[in-house]
Amino acid sequence: MPNLLSDFDIIYVVFAAILLLCFVVQMIYYGYFFTSVVNRNRNLRKGKIIVQTAQPPVSVIICARNEQDNLKNFLPLVLEQNYPNFEVIVVNDGSYDSTEEVLGILSQKYSNLYYTTIPHNVKVLSAKKLALTVGVKAAKNELLVFTDADCRPQSSEWLALMVRNFSPKTEFVLGFGDYFREKKIINHLITFDTLFIAMQYLGFAYRGFPYMGIGRNMAYRKSTFFKKRGFAGHLHIVSGDDDLFVNSAAKRENTQIECVKESKTLSVPKSSFLQWLSQKRRHLSVSSYYSAKSKRMLGWEVLSRGIFYLFFIILLLTKNWFFIIFALSLFFVRFITQIIIINLTAKNLGTRKFFFTIILWEILLPLISLYLSITNKIFYKTKRNLW
Repeated sequence: MPNLLSDFDIIYVVFAAILLLCFVVQMIYYGYFFTSVVNRNRNLRKGKIIVQTAQPPVSVIICARNEQDNLKNFLPLVLEQNYPNFEVIVVNDGSYDSTEEVLGILSQKYSNLYYTTIPHNVKVLSAKKLALTVGVKAAKNELLVFTDADCRPQSSEWLALMVRNFSPKTEFVLGFGDYFREKKIINHLITFDTLFIAMQYLGFAYRGFPYMGIGRNMAYRKSTFFKKRGFAGHLHIVSGDDDLFVNSAAKRENTQIECVKESKTLSVPKSSFLQWLSQKRRHLSVSSYYSAKSKRMLGWEVLSRGIFYLFFIILLLTKNWFFIIFALSLFFVRFITQIIIINLTAKNLGTRKFFFTIILWEILLPLISLYLSITNKIFYKTKRNLW
């Protein structure tokens, strides 16, 4: 019987099969996990998700280090939330600007503002974890909502929207922390990275696999903090006060997400690539401490994405029109799916939309993360880092 396929054609068939497999994996991630924000908000509008109408007392905890201007601009928006009973605790973490004076002035105007100061010469590995622990211990309420000094609530309903997700069995509520939009290429990169990470952690949590949250906008119970002995499990790590705590304690049955655009916070973004790279390095430094399941779930998406692009390019170079058309068809179906899902999510979260730059950023960001992960292990040793 004659051989209908040459050796090269057989290899190309194998390459096409690998490309198809990665395409299917990518479609599962986008269709099941990354549509979660859109699906959750749709179900909320249809009344399929029941939220709590009770508004129990809440403690908002903010850590601040040299944040005098941000506190002037943003703290009043936290203190003036449309919520009946809440306190705001600001932990001044060794500031040497006018943070103390700003807090003193604001406390005279707002009776629900309380603040304390940690001396700047306190020697600990992670000053942020110490400051948060001080804030948690000072809180008089069971429900704790966290944000940062450089964050502004999107609306006066932010606090109520976060708290409405606390049923008796809920211990964690994960929110979205956006960045102010600017007309800079670095801001375009930052906002895409932030949106895609939100699609991951909110999507996984909605589907029952919570693995991280962001300190700019999250909530949990005071009793949960003490039950898990606070940050005791990772005090030897500089960062991780938000994502590692969630990774260790959040489960399918005790975690909810809040993702309407009125519930987000907005933060001041880094203004240069090097500043953002330093921030990204710090965030990535804790990812190796995630649970094995979390790393597998994140890793399969990145791996399938990288292999998809690799074999897409290989098949384009075959000069065989069948394989070229096959590769291009999968690429365009995936790209159209991305445009629809990413931008529907962006609309739901009230953030920037993306089109052709999706391809650039989704290729570039894993390469940056790989570079930072490798250099973290080779060149950077654990050292004291305030934030």
